[in-house]
Amino acid sequence: MKTTVDISDALLEQAKAHARRSGLPLRAVIEDGLRRVLTCEATAEPYELPDCAVGDEGAPNPLEHLSWQDLRDTIYGGR
Repeated sequence: MKTTVDISDALLEQAKAHARRSGLPLRAVIEDGLRRVLTCEATAEPYELPDCAVGDEGAPNPLEHLSWQDLRDTIYGGR
């Protein structure tokens, strides 16, 4: 199937150079790149933010009484 895709000149030149070095047609290099991206996307696990909650659930916020300076020092751990 034929299609037209706009890519940057620099990226196209890199792809052509890679194709020349590896002895592959540009089409094969582009298809391989697409396959790799789609395979990685399919196997990648979603990132979960670590739980950085403070205090106990339902209890008063232990940071609420801190001044901005003290809160900043707590967040940055004295860095």
